[in-house]
Amino acid sequence: MEEPKAIADRIMANVERVIIGKERELQLAVTALMCGGHVLIEDVPGVGKTMLARAIAASTGLSFKRIQFTPDLLPSDVTGVSIYNQKSGDFEFRSGPIIAQIVLADEVNRATPKTQSALLEAMEEKQVTVEGMTHRLPAPFLVMATQNPIEYEGTFPLPEAQLDRFLIRIQLGYPSPMDEVSVLDAQQERHPVDTIEQVTNADEILQLQQAVKEVYVDPLIKQYIVALANATREHEAVYLGASPRGSLALFRTAQARALMEGRDFVTPDHVKELAFVTFGHRVIMSPGAKVKGITAADVVAACLSRVPVPGARARA
Repeated sequence: MEEPKAIADRIMANVERVIIGKERELQLAVTALMCGGHVLIEDVPGVGKTMLARAIAASTGLSFKRIQFTPDLLPSDVTGVSIYNQKSGDFEFRSGPIIAQIVLADEVNRATPKTQSALLEAMEEKQVTVEGMTHRLPAPFLVMATQNPIEYEGTFPLPEAQLDRFLIRIQLGYPSPMDEVSVLDAQQERHPVDTIEQVTNADEILQLQQAVKEVYVDPLIKQYIVALANATREHEAVYLGASPRGSLALFRTAQARALMEGRDFVTPDHVKELAFVTFGHRVIMSPGAKVKGITAADVVAACLSRVPVPGARARA
């Protein structure tokens, strides 16, 4: 297998042809892909949320399906349905758009909670159960969901169980004026996503995910991650802190980030860099804290300042 860092860099460079000036956000998206985790992209319309998902799918050669979430969408529209075949005299499963390697759940908070829950089993167990029959999802499997945090009319906030299944949350933000001019230049004749080429494949992605799991994490670093998660649970402004799944998300993303830098071990800086993107959407603020304007970012920053940082050391 080619060096994992080279594969990640190749994907990054390819996606940057479409998403200009957002290197850190692209790193986070590729990090999630390397971890086999799901991504929640939360931002205003028109900043490239959908294009990011399409560009990653095109760069990796993975099968891609898009689900446009609307209030009238049904769970069977997501997972699929069994239809009676008169010729064979038996029921046949017609798969829904969730049966793909990269699934874009566009405007996920516009669907009802009943339909949103159709994603729960797929995101956690990588399978769907329809009428008692379980169907495995293809590997690798990645859900990239988008939502608009500004518009609340006609939307249904994602429940904590749904949010907790997202490995990380990304906010793209507006490009700088110079980058926005570059976007105009790049799309003058045609959209770059239509010309993007495949630079890797599913087998390499699976090998990349295995390589992430082999990155060394010192016991002190593991204790640091758990201490940070506990600090969010004990913070006076928090109603619900980061879950053990959140600790695992920080653990796994830190391994991936170390691999992207060409390291075979995790440092405390990797943990601190990824603490907010993995914990931020899992921390539920208390009503009193919301009134005072205290945010999840404030809580994570406070926890990082309170918890002692262990010394970095390479593989023992």
